[in-house]
Parts: sequence; C-alpha cells; structure tokens
Amino acid sequence: MARSSRNRQVVPESREMLKQMKYEIAAEFGLPVGYGSGSNGADTEFGSELGTIGGGSASRRPGWGHLTSRENGSVGGEITKRLVRNAEQSLFGRL
Repeated sequence: MARSSRNRQVVPESREMLKQMKYEIAAEFGLPVGYGSGSNGADTEFGSELGTIGGGSASRRPGWGHLTSRENGSVGGEITKRLVRNAEQSLFGRL
C-alpha cells in the first residue's frame, strides 16, 4: 500500500486542529519546538513559553527533528488520549 493512502486523513479539515493541538501539548510538556513558517519558526502564542522567541539558544531550534522519539511519542500519545476522551464524552456524556 502506498504511503500516501496509509496516512490519508478521514476528515481533511481536521489537519489544522490537530497541528494546533500538537503544539499546545508540546508547550504544556515544555518541549522546545516552533510553529508555523515565520522567520524563526515560532508561534506567537506559544513561542515565548518554548524559548524560541528572542534570545533562544542553539539547542532550542524550531521544528521537531531535534527531539527524541520518546518526546515526540509522548505528544502523540497525549493527542490520542485527549481525542479518545473527547469522543467518549460526546458519545456518553461526562464520565
């Protein structure tokens, strides 16, 4: 099976929401990532929390490539937990 068909999103409109959730969770975890395509890759809302706006050190680069697999996986795991929790709440009410 081709890679593009395996990674196809069922609801393409959810792409931006998931991207935003990823960066919000990274900020909560204190992971040094940037957001968007700005000059330094930092999101204006979360960039200062992540250390990428103004005076960021060389170890705090924008993007995800410098993070460990564990750090990246923890963000993905948290996204999954929140999506499952939200789906359960919408189906069954507050649990």
